[in-house]
Amino acid sequence: MYVWGRFARMALTTKSRGRYRFGDESRLSFRCLPSDIDTNLHLNNARYMMLADVGRIDIFLRAGLLDLARKNRWAPMMGGLQSVYVREIRLWKKFDVVSTIETWEDTQVIGRHRFVLDGGTTAALVMTTAGIYDSANRRFVPIDDIVAALGGHIVPRAPTEEERIFMASHAGLRRLAKGG
Repeated sequence: MYVWGRFARMALTTKSRGRYRFGDESRLSFRCLPSDIDTNLHLNNARYMMLADVGRIDIFLRAGLLDLARKNRWAPMMGGLQSVYVREIRLWKKFDVVSTIETWEDTQVIGRHRFVLDGGTTAALVMTTAGIYDSANRRFVPIDDIVAALGGHIVPRAPTEEERIFMASHAGLRRLAKGG
């Protein structure tokens, strides 16, 4: 089943999995299919990113963020990501993608997607940075405003050392991409 089929399955089951609350996790189960593999017969690196997208969109749907974004004409946007692969996911193996919102600062939210094999072993970890863009006002929306609009009253934890390093690396790469 190509990623669109997996996306449709996730979207059709959001209500049965309940509302996402900050601090929860999205857990989606998959199997490594022939359309997912590379020449080494394991999950292709690009497929990790696509399945992380499915986990992230699951959070957006279940938290009510996509409805809020549509209402306000906002657009969720990825800023960047970093991935690490520690175990391979071989053809036909089952695995879960466990997605979480870790923390946020100002307009930047840090997400994490853990690819978990049977027995709980982590096969890969993808860390993301994202924001919500308000095109009418040509700015990113502060995450605290979004959390409040979704009915949350949460103070985010301080980013870990690894998350700070990731954010700094991301900011440096952004400057480089913009030619400065």
